Amino acid sequence: MKLTEIVAEKAISPSLGATNRDEAILEMMSMLVSAGEVDESDRDAFVAAVLKRENRGSTGFGNGVAVPHLKQAAVKKVVASIANSTSGLEFNALDGNPVHSIVLLLSPEDQPELHLEAMEAVFGSLSQDTFRRFLRQASTVEEIMTLLEDADTRQLSA
Repeated sequence: MKLTEIVAEKAISPSLGATNRDEAILEMMSMLVSAGEVDESDRDAFVAAVLKRENRGSTGFGNGVAVPHLKQAAVKKVVASIANSTSGLEFNALDGNPVHSIVLLLSPEDQPELHLEAMEAVFGSLSQDTFRRFLRQASTVEEIMTLLEDADTRQLSA
C-alpha cells in the first residue's frame, strides 16, 4: 500500500495550530472533514474514539512521531492526515520527547488487513531517520507530498 493512496492531500498541514494532543487530533480530523474524507456528523465521535485509544496507550512511538489511529465501522476507506507541530506536542511518547510529526490513520473496522497494510506503509517510512527529518522540515503541502511520493518509490524498489 502506498502512502500517496491513503494520505488525503487536502488533509496535510505543515504547521498545526494545536498546542496539545487533543487539539491536534481534533484539528487533523477537521482537515479530513474539510477534505471530504470524513462526514462532519462523524467527526466528534471519531475524535472521542481516537482519544479513548490514546488514553489506553500512547501512539507516540518516539523520535518525534505519533500515529494515532482508529478502526471504526463508519469509516468507509483507509485514509490518513499528516501534520507537523513546529513547537512539538506532549503525546506521552515512549521516549518522553515531544511529538513534531503526526499521522492520523482511519480504517474500516471490517477490513483489518487493510489497516495492517496501511500501518506497515506508515511505519516503514517513519522508522527511517531521513524520512522523519525531511517530514519535520517540510514547510509546504507540496514538500510533504513529494516526500510521500519518494517514499512510495523507494518502497516499490525495495
